Amino acid sequence: MAKLTLTTFLSLDGVMQGPGGPDEDRRDGFEFGGWVVPFVDEGMMQFVNELFGRSAAFLLGRRTYDIFAGYWPKVTDPDDPVASRLNALPKYVVSTTLGQQPAWEHTTVVSTDVAAEVARLKERTEGGELQIHGSGTLAASLMEHGLIDEYNLLVYPVFLGHGQRLFPDGGLPTAFELTGSRTTPSGVAIHTYRPAGRPEFGSIPAEE
Repeated sequence: MAKLTLTTFLSLDGVMQGPGGPDEDRRDGFEFGGWVVPFVDEGMMQFVNELFGRSAAFLLGRRTYDIFAGYWPKVTDPDDPVASRLNALPKYVVSTTLGQQPAWEHTTVVSTDVAAEVARLKERTEGGELQIHGSGTLAASLMEHGLIDEYNLLVYPVFLGHGQRLFPDGGLPTAFELTGSRTTPSGVAIHTYRPAGRPEFGSIPAEE
């Protein structure tokens, strides 16, 4: 059985939209695409390479899949730690509009009963992680069903003030356990969390 992990880039105010380029995702008039670029450094890339080294399969939303499929199949270096995994390993894309025979090799379309199918994918994937990258809409739906086992949140030192957020208003309150943390030279804070059930609440005693 595989662990289902989510990895995403976040601004200080929780925005995950369009991190990689100006035209990556302009929904709702988003004009700040490419906000990650000034902070890409050796520390960030080391973490990314380690992450992909643990992958056994990938689970992607349609938008993220299209971005990946437009770039990574063109990277043919067998020693590239990201391309070699994305191109060779199974990829599952959640979509009701993508055809059942995508051009990118090793791709399977999941179009119905998504939560149940993801649970089955976790059971039958062996030897590493079933990884979600980005894919905010998909991630939100899987959070509701408690299917994500681990969150890798890369928090960048930039405030955007607008854009799609990973944790939407009205989501299920959840406590998390911090299992790993590091900071890159450019100031990217990388935190790994595991869900730890419902949060607890209380009052801080007033000082006498």
